[in-house]
Amino acid sequence: MAVTGVAANRLELLQIADAVAREKNIDKEIVVEAIEEAIQKGAKARYGAHHDIRAKIDVKTGELALTRHVTIVEDDWQPEDELEEFNDSAMVRLKDALKRDPEAVVGKEYVEELPPFEFGRVQTQMARQVVTGKVREAERANQYEEFKDRVGEIVNGTVKRVEYGNTIVDLGRGEGIMRRNDSIPREIFNIGDRIRTYIYDVRPEAKGPQVMLSRAHPGFMAKLFAQEVPEVYDGVIEIRAAARDPGSRAKMAVLSNDSSIDPVGACVGMRGSRVQAVVAELQGEKIDIIQWNPDEPTFIVNALAPAEVSKVVLDEEADRVEVVVPDEQLSLAIGRRGQNVRLASQLTGWQIDIITESQDSERRQKEFAERTALFQEALDVDEVIAQLLVTEGFATVEDLAWVEPYEISDIEGFDEETAEELQARARDFLEKQAAEQDAKRKALGVEDGVLEVPGVTLPMAVALGEGGVKTVEDLADLATDEIRGGYEIKGGERVKVPGVLESFNLAQEEAEMLILQARVAAGWIDASELPQPEPEPEYEEEEYAEGEYDADAVFADRGEETDQGAVDGDAEASDEAADEPENA
Repeated sequence: MAVTGVAANRLELLQIADAVAREKNIDKEIVVEAIEEAIQKGAKARYGAHHDIRAKIDVKTGELALTRHVTIVEDDWQPEDELEEFNDSAMVRLKDALKRDPEAVVGKEYVEELPPFEFGRVQTQMARQVVTGKVREAERANQYEEFKDRVGEIVNGTVKRVEYGNTIVDLGRGEGIMRRNDSIPREIFNIGDRIRTYIYDVRPEAKGPQVMLSRAHPGFMAKLFAQEVPEVYDGVIEIRAAARDPGSRAKMAVLSNDSSIDPVGACVGMRGSRVQAVVAELQGEKIDIIQWNPDEPTFIVNALAPAEVSKVVLDEEADRVEVVVPDEQLSLAIGRRGQNVRLASQLTGWQIDIITESQDSERRQKEFAERTALFQEALDVDEVIAQLLVTEGFATVEDLAWVEPYEISDIEGFDEETAEELQARARDFLEKQAAEQDAKRKALGVEDGVLEVPGVTLPMAVALGEGGVKTVEDLADLATDEIRGGYEIKGGERVKVPGVLESFNLAQEEAEMLILQARVAAGWIDASELPQPEPEPEYEEEEYAEGEYDADAVFADRGEETDQGAVDGDAEASDEAADEPENA
């Protein structure tokens, strides 16, 4: 728009403001304020930038008031910053004001009306820039307000343009961008195509709010089910988790809040009508619908469908789970290119390692033999006694040395005297081993202060010495990767770099705490800066022992639920069984 002069017809200013407000879908007051600011800048360019000139337009009559203001300040007025100085065109000291006005007080303003004037070429250009900038800012603010609360919604739009694989979508009151990796593979859009997308983020940026769109987000699939399945829309059925390999396969966990409604059957629909509508929108993406379960092992078993699971072993500290499957089910459990286990891992939030029953049996036999040999050597007993101890669950010499004696004497064939003798031999072995390790630590030059750092054991101190870490300061100066091991790029290749305590399998948090404790001991930081441990939640006693879970009962209760929940599951299962797994 162009502002030609403040002497323009009163109604013309209001008409201009109305037209711009309607065109840009912003408040009329914002446009009026922009025109006022433009007129103020034009007036300052004419009368002098040091004047305090203000313009005010009556939004009802269009009447323009152009005024110059002079404010009374203290006699000893001082600037608030170095860039500010006393402006005698807009300020007057109290002592000078009193000479002309006996009623003068600090803060009083003298207002002088200025006559209308015609804008020159420079003032007109300046006014146009001011109004355009203000209108653009208002548009951006409106767009952000329009979409900031719509994250998680499906919106309809029209493809506006495609740039380097990114699709710009016209959403009516704004634009959204769908990046290449947020679209379904092999899906091509042309300018003018109607498109349904999912808003997963709205970012306020300097160039305007960025509305981030996606068709590959798991939330897009969940919202499509909410549109197709009334029970999901009403909240009777909850979608608790979803994972997708866009354009190929997806898994979704559902839960019913009404015991009379089968959540899997409701989402599949009569003859698959409901799920097929979602599959069609997702370009034929196969969807496995499974029942969510609060029991983690059961949920993991369900998530790996259609593969059968023999046993689940949880490692809650590392958030990992080991799943044992029959040998003939390995290919099906892993899936084509690892797809099935990857999606199950995303769905459950657990890192899933899959092994076969034969591998599990072989590993157990190896562990049994190693522990038997350890007890034979440490306790100087025959193989039968060592095997009995391993069978009863003793894994290390420490376990045997410090348990209550009755736990040994209760073993069939053992008595109290035998228990005392075995524990005495175990403690003698540990003392001898500790003495040897301590001597080795001293020979390596590891100072005693390292052992005093909380979390450092004698074997760790030896390992630190072998890695060149000999003082508390050396330990405090390490990074977590230097303790746990990591990777670095050498000659363009990713190379494994071992850590000094890598054999102890420390978690990231444990390694970080070890370094922080060393820094406290070295006096680098105060103990109050250490992170405080969170209180442990109270858990009910689990029905399965030692983290193991037998899945037979789960599949007996589930019946044909897995087959019902998987779209084209039989065909896909046969395809995957034929494929060789790329990795286990």
